[in-house]
Amino acid sequence: MTGYTMLRNGGAGNGGQTCMLRWSNRIRLTWLSFTLFVILVFFPLIAHYYLTTLDEADEAGKRIFGPRVGNELCEVKHVLDLCRIRESVSEELLQLEAKRQELNSEIAKLNLKIEACKKSIENAKQDLLQLKNVISQTEHSYKELMAQNQPKLSLPIRLLPEKDDAGLPPPKATRGCRLHNCFDYSRCPLTSGFPVYVYDSDQFVFGSYLDPLVKQAFQATARANVYVTENADIACLYVILVGEMQEPVVLRPAELEKQLYSLPHWRTDGHNHVIINLSRKSDTQNLLYNVSTGRAMVAQSTFYAVQYRPGFDLVVSPLVHAMSEPNFMEIPPQVPVKRKYLFTFQGEKIESLRSSLQEARSFEEEMEGDPPADYDDRIIATLKAVQDSKLDQVLVEFTCKNQPKPSLPTEWALCGEREDRLELLKLSTFALIITPGDPRLVISSGCATRLFEALEVGAVPVVLGEQVQLPYQDMLQWNEAALVVPKPRVTEVHFLLRSLSDSDLLAMRRQGRFLWETYFSTADSIFNTVLAMIRTRIQIPAAPIREEAAAEIPHRSGKAAGTDPNMADNGDLDLGPVETEPPYASPRYLRNFTLTVTDFYRSWNCAPGPFHLFPHTPFDPVLPSEAKFLGSGTGFRPIGGGAGGSGKEFQAALGGNVPREQFTVVMLTYEREEVLMNSLERLNGLPYLNKVVVVWNSPKLPSEDLLWPDIGVPIMVVRTEKNSLNNRFLPWNEIETEAILSIDDDAHLRHDEIMFGFRVWREARDRIVGFPGRYHAWDIPHQSWLYNSNYSCELSMVLTGAAFFHKYYAYLYSYVMPQAIRDMVDEYINCEDIAMNFLVSHITRKPPIKVTSRWTFRCPGCPQALSHDDSHFHERHKCINFFVKVYGYMPLLYTQFRVDSVLFKTRLPHDKTKCFKFI
Repeated sequence: MTGYTMLRNGGAGNGGQTCMLRWSNRIRLTWLSFTLFVILVFFPLIAHYYLTTLDEADEAGKRIFGPRVGNELCEVKHVLDLCRIRESVSEELLQLEAKRQELNSEIAKLNLKIEACKKSIENAKQDLLQLKNVISQTEHSYKELMAQNQPKLSLPIRLLPEKDDAGLPPPKATRGCRLHNCFDYSRCPLTSGFPVYVYDSDQFVFGSYLDPLVKQAFQATARANVYVTENADIACLYVILVGEMQEPVVLRPAELEKQLYSLPHWRTDGHNHVIINLSRKSDTQNLLYNVSTGRAMVAQSTFYAVQYRPGFDLVVSPLVHAMSEPNFMEIPPQVPVKRKYLFTFQGEKIESLRSSLQEARSFEEEMEGDPPADYDDRIIATLKAVQDSKLDQVLVEFTCKNQPKPSLPTEWALCGEREDRLELLKLSTFALIITPGDPRLVISSGCATRLFEALEVGAVPVVLGEQVQLPYQDMLQWNEAALVVPKPRVTEVHFLLRSLSDSDLLAMRRQGRFLWETYFSTADSIFNTVLAMIRTRIQIPAAPIREEAAAEIPHRSGKAAGTDPNMADNGDLDLGPVETEPPYASPRYLRNFTLTVTDFYRSWNCAPGPFHLFPHTPFDPVLPSEAKFLGSGTGFRPIGGGAGGSGKEFQAALGGNVPREQFTVVMLTYEREEVLMNSLERLNGLPYLNKVVVVWNSPKLPSEDLLWPDIGVPIMVVRTEKNSLNNRFLPWNEIETEAILSIDDDAHLRHDEIMFGFRVWREARDRIVGFPGRYHAWDIPHQSWLYNSNYSCELSMVLTGAAFFHKYYAYLYSYVMPQAIRDMVDEYINCEDIAMNFLVSHITRKPPIKVTSRWTFRCPGCPQALSHDDSHFHERHKCINFFVKVYGYMPLLYTQFRVDSVLFKTRLPHDKTKCFKFI
């Protein structure tokens, strides 16, 4: 209150002062407004004027702030740059925005697809699970049906007698021994595998007297035999070698008998024992004469009638080649059929029949009838008359120029050395063998030696004397390789020999060569034959022939294989159904205990040849996958066609009696990885392919980073022990099909060509069916054979660089064919395809089959192969001539037959044709 009063009083008293304050405030506001007006209006004008004046004072072209024509201030350099940058950034921003919107749209679409794929996967999983359940149920139903329709078989209980069991009751006489009363079958069950125990002769006294060569050869072959076991307790058969003895060692019968009875497994009577007495010379003594062998079998080359027990003892061939293989270069060829001499005979009789009898009457009483006639004088007179007639050139000599070889009484002694006798037999069409005049001597080592030498050089044996027991006579068909003529027919021998045709002579000579190579030539063949005869007599199946164990090389696969348009250009033709199931192996036809199977294997192979496993005898090795060459449908139901009798369409199935079958590709390669990969990729999608076996022939392993193609079937890479072209034909255990397509890694074949070749092979399973054809020719100036690869309408070989053949021939090539042929293939690194053609033509007596008209199949751009070497053809010439020496003749056969298909790639309506034709 006081302050307010004072203010009012003060103001009233000082009126003039107050008016001055108000006027001063008004002046300040007016000045401030004026100043702001001047700054805002006049300052820009003054600045503009100043700048304009400064710009005009500068040099021309250096105006910076002066006015521009048309007011285009952006034409200034840095402003232009800024404008361009702004425009560029604006455009980029617009583009990025458009892309962002586009990507957002695509992301949305992909999310929709992902959701759809997830739903599809779930549906596919459900379908797959349902299919698995259906398959499982189907398999279960199939097993139930099979169990209902097939009898249940189990292995028989194996009977093993006690170690000290005496066995069967003894027969009344030792000569009465036969299998039913002297052999203990309980030690040899059907499923035993025929175990054989071989005594070590060095552990016994008589072992030190044995011929070193005979003993060494016998021990070597026993160690390598598949049936030999070291466990004597489970053995079915016991083998002991007692001869041949060294000269001049003579072991008394009583001493030898005592040592035999002291054998650890003799069991008082020697049942299930085989006593082997091998003769290496023609004068080998009958060591076991007057020796009681009990129930033991005897195998030797000399037998008296009182010794020999038919169907129990064995007549074996002499062991001429003890520790050496036959030299095929010294064996004469089988052609020409007719040789210089029609027949020959050299020999000297040391003692006649009558002089060999101490008392004629006692011998007559022993024979219980009239004394035997001595036909030797008649034989001598007849043969000399034939020689003097000059109708045919013959050579007969009844007196040796040198000292004759020692021989048994009434036996015709051999003349000269072995080499001289062989040279004469090489010139002989027939070789006469006169049996001993003493009928008590059913076979002698001298006669067996004559038979051995005749078969070795291809002279057809003519045996005078039907009472003789030839080696393995109860198993071999000797009438197909030799002539056995009774001595009273000696006057008719000349007529009989002249009446034989050349074809019959060649067949007998070829069969004789087979018998000699298979059962006579080496210690292995003799020992194997002895065991095979006994095993066959007691009806035990043979052990399967071994397969080559495949050592797989690990490799990475997964590379998607493309499809070569040149390989798969088949148009609308279906080459075959796509295999969606696992690879299907061929049925394994093992020999069993039925007569039908045994008869089948004895009947299909009727052409004689040295390498048959089943020529005319039932006791040869058995293959794990037997040759069903005739396309037999054993195990399959007969197929009459499609529904309503309309027949099976060509594209629907293979047809025939074996409608389901696959083949295996065997591809040999050597350090050509790129070429190999390309060849494997070309097999992608090939119908009826079971697997691919790549034979890696290089010691250097494939690259670790090599990625192998995925072609839909397994690829097995096999490591080999050495670089050999023979590895192409090894019977690998990984090959589970009968059909093998042997193909080079650079061969270029289309799928339709391969399928056509496979179908043709199924119609001729015993032959080579392939693509590149070749032929052999006779070189008249040089009198030798030549290999020819020129284009021709005639062929005799199909190269195995692209050919189908049966796995059966892989066993024959690797284990049965003479080793000399495989050695030459390794020496030249060549000719393995020629060797296979020789083998198959020799076995079947048929030429190969060529399919399609193509002659070469090398891929363009591939590295050069061995066949491009200049020496390639010279080596093949040598191979052919060497193989002819080994076989003894030229087995290759010419043919102008070629298989092509009229309708294989012809597009015809399905309702018009369903057949498969050949021309």
